[in-house]
Amino acid sequence: MSIAKVTEITSTSTKSFDDAVSDGIARANKSLKNVTSAWVADQKVTVEDGKITGYQVRMKITFILQ
Repeated sequence: MSIAKVTEITSTSTKSFDDAVSDGIARANKSLKNVTSAWVADQKVTVEDGKITGYQVRMKITFILQ
């Protein structure tokens, strides 16, 4: 039997939402063992002078407890 836990993280990028997701999962994988999935719960952009300057995602990361 496996027990999973879900934790919420926020990740940002200046390039894209995809980059923010990839960076967030890579960072979560350094701290958490057995990461199995991620759900993007929310996305937003930062705008300065009418241009997008940042992308942010809020994700729920699922990992299996040992």
